[in-house]
Amino acid sequence: MATALNKAAKEKRQANFYAPRFWATWLGLGLLWLLHLLPYRLQIWLGRQLGKVFRLINPYRRLVVQTNLSLCFPELDEHAREQLYKRTFESLGMSMVEASTGMWASERFCERHSHIEGLQHIEQAQQQGKGVLLLSGHFCSVDFAGRLLSRKFPVCFTYQELRNPLTHHFLMKARAKFAHRVIHRHNIRGFIKALKDGEAVWYAPDQSQQRRNSVYAPFFGIQANTLSATTRLAKLTGAAVLPFAIRRLPDARGYALTIQPALEDFPGVDEVADATRFNALIESQIRENPEQYLWIHRRFKKRPAGEARLYPPKPRRAKRKARRIKRKTRAKHKLERKQEKSQR
Repeated sequence: MATALNKAAKEKRQANFYAPRFWATWLGLGLLWLLHLLPYRLQIWLGRQLGKVFRLINPYRRLVVQTNLSLCFPELDEHAREQLYKRTFESLGMSMVEASTGMWASERFCERHSHIEGLQHIEQAQQQGKGVLLLSGHFCSVDFAGRLLSRKFPVCFTYQELRNPLTHHFLMKARAKFAHRVIHRHNIRGFIKALKDGEAVWYAPDQSQQRRNSVYAPFFGIQANTLSATTRLAKLTGAAVLPFAIRRLPDARGYALTIQPALEDFPGVDEVADATRFNALIESQIRENPEQYLWIHRRFKKRPAGEARLYPPKPRRAKRKARRIKRKTRAKHKLERKQEKSQR
């Protein structure tokens, strides 16, 4: 019954995709489709311009990026950090174009722009009867990199719901077309089944999540909330954990994907030690091309007990809080007026 209801609800959402509230999304998707038809160098240039526009119209994300770069690169002077800040948004804009390329690019285009090293490490692990956990971070080119990797080897990818259901529908449809399987980021059973079946799963535990399934470990010298599921998945399934690096090459030369040998002595002594090791690994990848990391994410959102917040509330949350306070104030004044009338 629940399954039928869920299916009906899904069909209803899809039927509403032509409602006026989705017209702007359709226009954006149409423009993205047109972008993938352009020469690659022009795509990259337009992506940079798109990133500049996004930087100008989104003050909150500007603040998040500036905060992250100040925390993680205190050794940079003001000018160097400002240049990195601008390149970060240009890289983000390129990632939006890359998302369209990942959905619609031809196989010939993908072959011409992909440089993959280390596929033999996946093969070696699977020959030993092990699943493979491709351990990576949230880099800007991750969507297109997934398309490139899936051409050479069947890989499962994770996902989370997007706020816009039409955009989510398109991305899920594209990922399902090229990925061996898509697994919700909270579906631990799905991860376990895939790894026990000897499959390769892309996994990135470098975003701040709920405290229940995470630990604090240093990241750029700052205690960062880090998912601990990597350790548990490796223990439960015996999967090989292979570091996976993604890099956009300069001069429009494509993308370099590097799969490294399986981590030795992993899992380690405890979850904190494993998270510290993983964060150090991702940090070393970021330092090679810092602008290509997803700095718009509030990496240090959750803080250890007693530490102050590093980011202001999101504007929409601040507005909701202000509305709640206003409603409570009105209700309080209304109650006070009633009490005054009753006393008279």
